[in-house]
Amino acid sequence: MKHNIITLSLLGCCAMAAAQNTEVQYLSGRDASATVEWKFFCSAGQNSGKWRKIAVPSCWEQQGFGEYTYGRWYKKPGGKPSTETGRYRHEFRVPAAWQGKKVEIVFDGVMTDATVSVNGKTAGPTHRGAFTRFAYDISRLIDYGGKNTLEVTVKKQSDDSSVNNAERRADWWLFGGIYRPVYLRALPKTHIAHTGIDAKADGTLTLDLTTEGLADGYKLAASISPLQSQAAQQSPQKSVSLTSGKRQRVALRFDGVKPWDPEHPNMYVLTLSLVAPDGSVAHRTSERVGFRTIEFRPRDGFYLNGTKLNIKGVNRHCFYPETGRTPDKRRDIADVRLIKGMNANAIRSHYPPGSPFLDICDSLGVLYFNELPGWQNHYSTATGTQILGEMMAAEANHPCIFVWGNGNEGGNNLKLDPLFAELDPQRRHVVHPWALWNGVDCHHYPAYQTGAGRLHNGTEVFMPTEFLHSQYDKGGGASLDEYWAQWSRNPLFAGGFIWAWADEGVMRTDRGDSIDTDGPNAPDGIVGPHREKEGSWYTIRDVWSPIQIAPMTVRPQWDGRFKVANRFLFSRLTECSMSYSVTTLPSPASDRGRTVAEGTVALPDIAPGETGTAAITLPEGFAEGDVLTLVATTAAGDTINTWAYPMRYADEYYALAKPAAVAGRAATADGTTLEGGGVRAEFNPDDGMLKSVTVDGKAFPLSNGPLPVGMKMKLKGITARQEGADALLVMRYQGAADSIVWRMTPAGVLGMDAVILNRRDGGKFGGEFFEPKVRNLGFSFSYPEEAAKGVRWVGKGPYRVWRNRLRGPVFGLWQKDYNNTVTGEGSGRLDYPEFKGYHANVYWAEMQSDTAPFKVYSETDGLYLRLFTPEEPKHRNERTMQPFPEGDISFLLEIPGMRSYKPIEQLGPEAQPSGIRINKGDDGLRIKLWFDFR
Repeated sequence: MKHNIITLSLLGCCAMAAAQNTEVQYLSGRDASATVEWKFFCSAGQNSGKWRKIAVPSCWEQQGFGEYTYGRWYKKPGGKPSTETGRYRHEFRVPAAWQGKKVEIVFDGVMTDATVSVNGKTAGPTHRGAFTRFAYDISRLIDYGGKNTLEVTVKKQSDDSSVNNAERRADWWLFGGIYRPVYLRALPKTHIAHTGIDAKADGTLTLDLTTEGLADGYKLAASISPLQSQAAQQSPQKSVSLTSGKRQRVALRFDGVKPWDPEHPNMYVLTLSLVAPDGSVAHRTSERVGFRTIEFRPRDGFYLNGTKLNIKGVNRHCFYPETGRTPDKRRDIADVRLIKGMNANAIRSHYPPGSPFLDICDSLGVLYFNELPGWQNHYSTATGTQILGEMMAAEANHPCIFVWGNGNEGGNNLKLDPLFAELDPQRRHVVHPWALWNGVDCHHYPAYQTGAGRLHNGTEVFMPTEFLHSQYDKGGGASLDEYWAQWSRNPLFAGGFIWAWADEGVMRTDRGDSIDTDGPNAPDGIVGPHREKEGSWYTIRDVWSPIQIAPMTVRPQWDGRFKVANRFLFSRLTECSMSYSVTTLPSPASDRGRTVAEGTVALPDIAPGETGTAAITLPEGFAEGDVLTLVATTAAGDTINTWAYPMRYADEYYALAKPAAVAGRAATADGTTLEGGGVRAEFNPDDGMLKSVTVDGKAFPLSNGPLPVGMKMKLKGITARQEGADALLVMRYQGAADSIVWRMTPAGVLGMDAVILNRRDGGKFGGEFFEPKVRNLGFSFSYPEEAAKGVRWVGKGPYRVWRNRLRGPVFGLWQKDYNNTVTGEGSGRLDYPEFKGYHANVYWAEMQSDTAPFKVYSETDGLYLRLFTPEEPKHRNERTMQPFPEGDISFLLEIPGMRSYKPIEQLGPEAQPSGIRINKGDDGLRIKLWFDFR
């Protein structure tokens, strides 16, 4: 088999003699997309008991071996984890020229215990722990230029109980295998073994060097070159004399460096050379470096380059359905881009993610909260010391890491806390997630009131490392607007991390490749298992947008100016751009939508934290439009956020878009029946409900409405009358509704004009008029769900909303096909956006159906359209959503909130049922609709 050998040296420089550089030969593939086959024997489960082939790197379950276990096995009666052992065998050759060098075999990650031998001889002690890089010196074990045999025995459950407690008794899928790359590393006898780097924003560079074979008279030569611009000139080389000691500290300074921050991720390649007394280069190596200064100021916050950080973070596991925890560079880059795309600037995980992923965060600009494993139990001190040392050696140099976590939710070994400072060349701050410790309150899942209390009554920095909760459609974006606004008013608020990034549905090779989320344990994501965007992704993007627009209306007299706030941390607003478009919207019967005008918005040159005025030079014909859309983009062209503003109110739009009148006979009213244009609507004389609709003599399945939602009303009487060519039925009520006027036009368009909450005597509406808690308010109708094929509408979309998750959807024309997606339900088909649920500010909607299509127009602003009732997740005992109204299709003035990890009563005011009071002289509220069955 042919192996790739690469030489690590400064990118873009001319080739150096091989003896001077670190040479690397991969024995496995680089990631899940580029693997190498090894021989494999699994002790139990799928495909066990026989030598076969397996892709390396991989989680062996995803290659069809062994058994699946979710980490909460110990909570199930009689639960046991899978405990299979895997044996790997692989033959390889190394160049004869490597004779005399130090040759190491490096494993980036193995789950969970790994015993390694080369040519039948043990490479070293068994390594325990899944998430850190480890290596063995195999210089004396290999046949240079000849064939070598590598054997690795991997135990899925560790022989060290503390490893199992920290890593395997956890709320995630447990895998086995060599899941990260394996490679050989050849070093000259005199070499730099490790470099700890502290690169400050002012260009100061402190290096903690570990060397081998170094004698007196050697010097260290150092230079830097921008990573993003390989054509840029390398900096002048700096030289420092070294002593013969194995470890030493070197201080350098480079002028003119551009500092690293998440909005300007300037990276450099640092080239280090050991220069012998005779001037020859004994060893040359390179490191990626970002110059930045990170500090924690007690009772103040985290600072980067002197700027106080506001962490907009998300918790992410290294996970993908088909590949488990095996990294994949393409997918990892896509993940970071998608996370940044919703305007997050930080990621946290429960374990070291591996240096390649941190390279991506360095280059794309994401802050990283790096955590020593320990989900809710900790390592022993001896094992934890080893794993902490490995984590620091592999990952401490990354500029994206701004803080360390020692375990999670009680999985903290306090004896390890002092070691972080000893091992970290940058001395970054250490916290205990979910605890108030070391000056940082990381309280998990604070209620709205709890967060306020901890901030207003406390004196420590507040940074919840888990808050809200994205399980199913719960949380994530729900109540984020209120949480963030309240917390941000306090200077002790440092930001926080939403739980969690993606639904962790694993593709089960033992179940026909179906997706399994272990019931309610793993569907915790803002996005689906294959990164399908759920509604909260757009809400988070809007709430966390670094450009915020003050509330405004766009009317004919608008002068084109609006207020914008710069909520970047490091960027002036003019580093971004904003465009506008003015469009008209089609009606259901017309495709008259067109672009009236488009252009750029003049943004003010304001610094972070400032507010200024943006302006559009209004073109001729501007007032002809229906919607103004604004799109903000980064300098690289990535969308920051989209805003859209209706330029007409619902009744004004209806006046232009209503169905055309049809000349013909006048409509008629006969007791409880309206008829016109071939449409006949019959109402129940006892309660005023729509009994039936027929169109040209054929029954139409819209009925049983208007059913009152959130209120009570009782019919007092029905009066029929003629108004020009229209026929009317006027229904009077006692209770919450005053009246409903039904109108039939000669064209067969049926209108409903309902007046509710009209109390001219100024009295309160008591329990005899309303449900105990008004979560929904309006009217419902029956319509068969099986008839629906899709919906096309003008309103906010395309995602459904909750009362406490209104931000994110954008006003415009939308279309989506019927689906029965249960958000995050791994066993079902996940088509997003979900069809069922509440849709905001609907102007008109067209129900698409082979048998019963119809259109409905609204003259009521802020009206919610409810489409059917979403199914509850099958594997959840508790209700995840507030009860939906009776009926199938509803037109509502109020909708309920969505709960998070906490009960809905512990979220902000927007999540709570509304209080209703109409003062004396008010005309109440109106819901005015038009149904077109033609």
